[in-house]
Amino acid sequence: MEVEMQEPQYTETKTKETPIPDLSTQTGTITKLQSPPKSQEQWLKYGQEVSNFLGTLPEYLVGLLDKYKQPLLTLGLIVTAGVTVKVILAVLDSLNDIPLVAPTFELIGIGYSGWFVYRYLLKASTREELTSEIDTLKSQVFGQD
Repeated sequence: MEVEMQEPQYTETKTKETPIPDLSTQTGTITKLQSPPKSQEQWLKYGQEVSNFLGTLPEYLVGLLDKYKQPLLTLGLIVTAGVTVKVILAVLDSLNDIPLVAPTFELIGIGYSGWFVYRYLLKASTREELTSEIDTLKSQVFGQD
């Protein structure tokens, strides 16, 4: 069984050929598309609104800063404290990577703790002195009762 394939039949249709114009010999003017005048008016309106906003921006910011001075100051101090703690921890971490520095810090800490116990915690009179110093510091920080 053979399958015969038939070729499709094409019929030629002749159309009227138009000659391609030679562009090198033609002279003329190119027309530019003009944007509608309404669009330029809109751009001018938007520009004026932006200009007005930028003109009143300094006065608005000064008023905002005056109104929220204390919360902004508190927020700035919190952010500054956080950044400072991060930097100090990074410096200490880099120092701990240096050989013999971490054990030296531990020895210094143990020595200071031993001195503090000997100086302030062994005798009753020195404990009273420490308590009075702490009370003085609290009154200086928090104010008088």
